[in-house]
Amino acid sequence: MPHTAPPRLAVSVDGHHLVTTDGRPFFWLGDTAWELFHRLTLDEATAYLENRAAKGFTVIQAVALAEFDGLHTPTPAGARPLHSDDPAKPDEAYFAHMDAVIRLAAALGLYIGLLPTWGDKVTPMWGGGPAVFTESNARAYGRWLGARYKGDSNLIWVLGGDRPPQHDGADDRTIWRAMASGLADGLGRVPIISYHPPGGTSSATWLHSEPWVSLNMIQSGHGAGHDVPTWEMIAHDYARLPPKPTLDGEPNYEDHPVSPWPTWDPASGYFDDYDVRKQCWRSVFAGGCGVTYGHHAIWQCAAPSYAPVNHVTMTWREALDRPGAGQVRHLRALIESRPMLTRIPDQSIIAGGAGSGGAHSRACRGSDGAYLMIYLPTPQPISVRLDAVAGKMARAWWYDPRDGAATPISELPTEGTQTFTPPAGGPDWALVIDDVALGFPPPGRR
Repeated sequence: MPHTAPPRLAVSVDGHHLVTTDGRPFFWLGDTAWELFHRLTLDEATAYLENRAAKGFTVIQAVALAEFDGLHTPTPAGARPLHSDDPAKPDEAYFAHMDAVIRLAAALGLYIGLLPTWGDKVTPMWGGGPAVFTESNARAYGRWLGARYKGDSNLIWVLGGDRPPQHDGADDRTIWRAMASGLADGLGRVPIISYHPPGGTSSATWLHSEPWVSLNMIQSGHGAGHDVPTWEMIAHDYARLPPKPTLDGEPNYEDHPVSPWPTWDPASGYFDDYDVRKQCWRSVFAGGCGVTYGHHAIWQCAAPSYAPVNHVTMTWREALDRPGAGQVRHLRALIESRPMLTRIPDQSIIAGGAGSGGAHSRACRGSDGAYLMIYLPTPQPISVRLDAVAGKMARAWWYDPRDGAATPISELPTEGTQTFTPPAGGPDWALVIDDVALGFPPPGRR
C-alpha cells in the first residue's frame, strides 16, 4: 500500500491526455460505484477498494448525494447527507464517513471521480430527486466541499449525473457553473472537472466551451443495444477545439440487461465481458484518455437489504470478480507499455478490413511512428500500412485482451501493406506493431 497519497492530476500540454502534476502520464481506468458512500460500511468499502486496486483500476466514480433516495434513505450507520434536504446543512456524520472512504482510496493509490450530487437533485426528470439546488446554494455547497477536501490530492470532480444541463427550454448550466465556481473557491485552485451526461450523449454537446470543464465525458450507455458507436462519439469530441481530454465514462455495464427501457425483453439478454471489451478498447483507440468499466451490481452496491434495480442478478460482492473486471487491466497495461503522451487515433493505418458495427476495428499510433495498435473485435483479416512505422523494420505482436499475453508474429520491412489474420481462440485481439530499433518490451510490459 502506498505511504503517500497520489499526486494531483492535470491536463497534458496537447490537451488530449491526463498527467500527474509531477509529469507522469495517467490512464483513467474507472469503475462506477455510484452508491459507495451511501450504501457500504467502511469495512465493505475497504473490501471493494482493495479489490479494485488489486485489479489495476485507477479511478472510482462515486456520488455524495446519491440517486436512489440518497437524501432520505440512511446509510448503514443511520446517517443522511443533508438536514432537511438543505445543501447548506450537511450532516457531519455522513461526510465523515465519506472522508474515511476517500482517504482509504488514496492510501491504495486510487483516485475518486467525485460527483457532489447526482443530477436528479438539480434536474429531476426521473429518479428520486428532489430538486434541492439553486444557483446560490450550489455555489455555497461547492465552496464547502472544496474547502473540506482541499488537502485531498486524489479527487477528480464530476458534475452532472445522468441528466442534461439543458432540457425542455430550461437551462441548468447556471447551477452547474455556480457549483464549479464554488469548488474552485473552496479548493483555492482550478480543479479537474468533468460532467457525466445522459446515455447516448456527450457532455461536450452542451459544455465544451465552458472554461470550468477540463475533461469531456460521454455515456455510450446500455439502452441502444450492442456495439453503440462509442468510437464515433469519442472521435467527434477528440476533434473539438480547443482540445480537451475525452473518455467514455459509462459504456455498457457487465451483466446489465441489454436495452431495458421502456420495458425489457428477457430474450435480449445481458451484456457480457466481450461486450465490455469491445466498447472499452474501441473508445480508447479512438482517442479516449481512458475509459470506465462498470458492473450492474457494483454501481448500485446491490445487496439483500436494498430493492434490486433493473433486473440485477447478483450482489456487489458476487460481482467483484466477474470476468470483465479482471480483463480491463490488460487495456491499461498495453497503453502504458508504449509512450502514452504521443498516442493519437489514426484510422488511416488500416488499409483494408476495418469493418463496421460489431466488427469495426479501431486504430491508434504514436505520433512519431514509434508504434501502431489496432483492436480487432472479430477474427477478420486486416490490412495494415507498414509505412506508418518510422523505422526500417517493424516487429508485430498479437496481444490477448482476455489475459494480457503477447505473442510475437514476425519482423517486417516498413514498406507497403501487410495483411494479418488473427489467431484462433479470440474472438477479439489487439495487433501491435513497433519500430524494431526502439527496443520496446513485449506489449503489456514495462
